[in-house]
Amino acid sequence: MEYSFLFPNDMHIHWSLMIVMYPYITGLVAGAFVVSALYHVFNIEVLKPVGRLALLASFAFLCFATLPLLNHLGHPERAMNIMMTPNFSSAMAGFGIIYNFYLLLLTLEVWLVYRVDIIEFAKTSRGLKRLLYKTLALGVYNVSPQALALDHKLIKILAAIGIPGACLLHGYVGFLFGALKANPWWSTPLMPIIFLFSAVVSGVALLIIVYQLCMKVRGEPIDQNCLSAMARLLWLFMTISVSLELLEIITLAYEQAEEWEVIGPLLSHQLSFSFISLQLIIGALIPFILLMILTLMNRYLHERVRNTLSFVASLLLLIQVLSMRWNVVIGGQIFSKSFRGFRDYQPHFLEKEGILAAVIIFILPFILLYVINRFLPAFDSPSASHNGHDPLKNGTFDSPACCYPKAGGPS
Repeated sequence: MEYSFLFPNDMHIHWSLMIVMYPYITGLVAGAFVVSALYHVFNIEVLKPVGRLALLASFAFLCFATLPLLNHLGHPERAMNIMMTPNFSSAMAGFGIIYNFYLLLLTLEVWLVYRVDIIEFAKTSRGLKRLLYKTLALGVYNVSPQALALDHKLIKILAAIGIPGACLLHGYVGFLFGALKANPWWSTPLMPIIFLFSAVVSGVALLIIVYQLCMKVRGEPIDQNCLSAMARLLWLFMTISVSLELLEIITLAYEQAEEWEVIGPLLSHQLSFSFISLQLIIGALIPFILLMILTLMNRYLHERVRNTLSFVASLLLLIQVLSMRWNVVIGGQIFSKSFRGFRDYQPHFLEKEGILAAVIIFILPFILLYVINRFLPAFDSPSASHNGHDPLKNGTFDSPACCYPKAGGPS
């Protein structure tokens, strides 16, 4: 028999491509939110051009973070049982609680950040758009300096709570794998930390790409200070992330325990392309060099060169993080629990959990982000366009009259 080394319950790959996409998308949520929090909580003004974009991107990807899991389930309609009959001792069931808490927090922060814009649009729009903005305003039209100062304070509090919330949301995914003691490739205390830092890497890389593409489409210049700051953040977090990934492998190789007899061949043969070529060389070494050049020689490089280097490095790092997720999720299942051999796994294009489904799920958050941007602009704030400042930051609003009904006008 070809697979005589397999146990009866070891015949199939149960966690497929959808379980690869699940931590990948939640990582983008956490990483994008960290950039937003650096602006709102730590007042890093250089990140202001992407402050709103980061918040909306995090929200858009969070809305679809559960879709890979629902597609993976045989009966997705039963997913709500987690919330109606919670089992607090179940690590997997905990995701429902964490997800809903984080979704509520992020929704409140988005509303507070855009409250002034929503009020202005509610007074200047007509028809269904006016009704939409009036509904979003929730009947609150107070834009006094005191109200704006309170908004800013609440945004800062929510963003501060959101930082550990983002860490919990994605660190929990790493915990799911690290807590499986029966699998030596997963069972390591470093797994949640590795997942968390790689999530920040993917989130920052995504923002760099989306920001540059948006500026290109809008025909506006790229803020080079903001781009350089994100590139430095990306270099820092990718260095930490890749170092932790390598430390985990080096530790296993140095210990030479029983499991290394199967993990060694797994990395050097079965996962040679996805691990060595994609994750380490194309996805880690090349971006490291590009970001190092960009960071150390920033003042000597032409603007177009800086943009290209950061874009290419970010794209390669998105591939690196996806490769890492693949190697962890799929790699941990293709070796037999008898440690005697390997099974094969090739995702098909049109199957329920295949490549096409994964591509569609990955594209959906970008579509939602585009739709949201049509109603809540990710870059320009009409209320601040006259003087170039953020009313929530300064606690002032230049034209409060525009947010109240004029005498004799429509209410």
